[in-house]
Amino acid sequence: MNLFNTKNRILLREMIKTDFKLRYQGSLIGHLWSILKPLLLFTIMYLVFVKFLRFDDGTPHYAVSLLLGMVTWSFFSEATNMGMFSIVSRGDLLRKLNFPKEIIVFSSVANAAINYSINLLVVFVFALINGVVPSLGILFIIPLFIELVLFAAGVSLLLATFFVKYRDIGPIWEVFLQAGMYATPIIYSLTFIVQRGQENFAKIMMLNPMAQIIQDLRHFMIYSGSMRGWDLIGTKAIAVFPYLFPLLVFVIGYVVFSKNSKRFAEIL
Repeated sequence: MNLFNTKNRILLREMIKTDFKLRYQGSLIGHLWSILKPLLLFTIMYLVFVKFLRFDDGTPHYAVSLLLGMVTWSFFSEATNMGMFSIVSRGDLLRKLNFPKEIIVFSSVANAAINYSINLLVVFVFALINGVVPSLGILFIIPLFIELVLFAAGVSLLLATFFVKYRDIGPIWEVFLQAGMYATPIIYSLTFIVQRGQENFAKIMMLNPMAQIIQDLRHFMIYSGSMRGWDLIGTKAIAVFPYLFPLLVFVIGYVVFSKNSKRFAEIL
């Protein structure tokens, strides 16, 4: 079945619109929560880890870097969680219609990507207010955004496939996300780790695609002096790994999902 024919494109668009409208239905301020939620979380993290625990390493515009890291990780967390539950939550639809099941997962990731785009605009405004001077390097946000969405979609396809049969995946993934957030240079910077003599640990950390994406975004969007995995890892063949891994995860996720999707309706 052609995933990209007119009928399936229309279905995908309508799913995205419906999910976006229903996301904050019944709340007083509606989609303003898309902006307020990461800002409130950023405020808590900033007060606790920067003002109280002194994780600030002196990097220029550290507060903006923290906010960018928070909204990027929030996207990954939101996209993968929504993607994981997406097939199970639309069981009735699967039994009634015949269409590529991938559309359901892609619509969930797309909704999270819309929220992330809004949050990136907020970060950009916050950066301008804090004196960040934009450069042409900001254009690298586009390929990094694509890399991030591919990685989130690939992970979501895998999670959605396994969650149909094994519901224990839900709490396990929740714990993994929590651990992953602290293992990724979000609250603290990569420079903070290197300055404390943990350069080898920092190199291993930067093989994580999420760490690579966040540090690259900081480098191109906020401060060109922000250290990247590419700068830290001497062997460039290894440094390329986190850039290729998201594509590999997406391909594996798509293949695994496609092979199992025909049985989803029966299991549900």
